[in-house]
Amino acid sequence: MVRLTRIYTRTGDDGRTALGDGARVPKHALRVETLGAVDEANAAIGIARLHTGGEADGMLAAIQNDLFDLGADLCLPMTEGEEAARRPLRIIAAQTARLEAEIDRMNASLAPLTSFILPGGAPAAAHLHYARTVVRRAERAIALLAERETVNGEALAYVNRLSDHLFVLARRINAEAGGDVTWVPGAGR
Repeated sequence: MVRLTRIYTRTGDDGRTALGDGARVPKHALRVETLGAVDEANAAIGIARLHTGGEADGMLAAIQNDLFDLGADLCLPMTEGEEAARRPLRIIAAQTARLEAEIDRMNASLAPLTSFILPGGAPAAAHLHYARTVVRRAERAIALLAERETVNGEALAYVNRLSDHLFVLARRINAEAGGDVTWVPGAGR
């Protein structure tokens, strides 16, 4: 477990920060930018949770915890043949599978899509749509990082599925509140 007794350390005052392996890198390094995008996604989900309750809030709470796992995964660069005895915390297939099962369960009760969905509707749904776009940005950052460095493949799968999860959850919340807000092509002409 983490135990923080001081919040500021002054070690980042030179524009560098430490990764999980102790390496010091610039705060604008791609890996740090990626961690920031994941953190921002977590914060956006936290705002969405202000408008949820029950099962939706429980799913989002688990996702927020997963996003901290994802941050732990990404802050420690992968090494070839990571020691089993000291295996770092990594996103695993079971976390992605949980999202898929939740998506399937929620989607089963929804009407099929007949149009693109506009981000909006009930407050919780609107915030979930926003969180989905932030997750997509994190996904792009992880994909770019994976082109340049070794990244846990399950991390990329997880965030890809997460954006789908947030979309379907927003649809479910909107269905309970009267329906999705749909795109009407050319309506503003």
